[in-house]
Amino acid sequence: MGKKVLVDLSHPFGSNMPVWPYFKKPQIDTVHGLAKSGVLTQSLQIVMHCGTHADSPRHVMEREFDGSRARYTHEMDLSEYYGDAVCLDVKTPVWGLITATELDDAVSRAGMTNDELEGLIIIIRTGMHLKWDDSKDYFHYATGCGAEAGHWFVKNKVKTVGMDQQALDHPLHTSMGRNGIPMDLVGKSGRPIVEEYIEKFGEKAYAFFNRELFIKHNGEEAYKALYGEIEEKGECSGTWEPCHKLMLGNGITGYENVGGDLEKVVGKRFKIMGFPLRWVEGDGSMVRLVAEIAERDLNDVETRTYPYGDH
Repeated sequence: MGKKVLVDLSHPFGSNMPVWPYFKKPQIDTVHGLAKSGVLTQSLQIVMHCGTHADSPRHVMEREFDGSRARYTHEMDLSEYYGDAVCLDVKTPVWGLITATELDDAVSRAGMTNDELEGLIIIIRTGMHLKWDDSKDYFHYATGCGAEAGHWFVKNKVKTVGMDQQALDHPLHTSMGRNGIPMDLVGKSGRPIVEEYIEKFGEKAYAFFNRELFIKHNGEEAYKALYGEIEEKGECSGTWEPCHKLMLGNGITGYENVGGDLEKVVGKRFKIMGFPLRWVEGDGSMVRLVAEIAERDLNDVETRTYPYGDH
């Protein structure tokens, strides 16, 4: 069998960690100090969607697509967060939407067929995890998923999906652009990132993030095919976090901000575990995401070091 090793796929946690653009940094305080009290005790105030974490269906919807009330963290089965996994090396250009073709290609390069994906936990490696920082490069300009990828995950009956990026969805499918409660964030040019995206890729490419433009360029039937299930069952705009909703609405759980030593397991098969807190009525939870893999199967790369938090 060979020696098994554990590989940390989590980003480090701390008071100065990168957080999503409208989240507060973790607030960590010392309740007892060693010099005065003889023990160290700390308190913590944090949004549970910071760092490497798992979303629960209740985070993004009132009801799942089968009509049942969306589940909280304490209602999720532990088996959703443990099992056989594969890390797919997805070749999507930076800021691009991940396509079904790119996912199929990654499966093939991992030496698998799509028929083998049912029930697996798949980790999507795009390289964004290497840009982990409080930066526009990581948050504004991330590669990401949308409805096409969401339908692919459902079609292939995967159990759980982990992303090495800021969210399960592309930034422009979130409030960073003009979906949800829009932040309409400003990019490196000093203009909104939506305007930058249109200038770079064209209005037709941006239409995937905007209902009216998509219908204008592709027609209502094409819109219904891609986003109709979300609007019918999710009762919201189809372009607002469609991958979140297609996954969680169909019972597929998700990890965001996968990182750590992910490079050691790219293209490999392994066991994975990353359990949320048993938080009653929780919307998600930070996790310690860990891969268990035969030592001989590891990719020959150095253990990752992080530049922030050094003393």
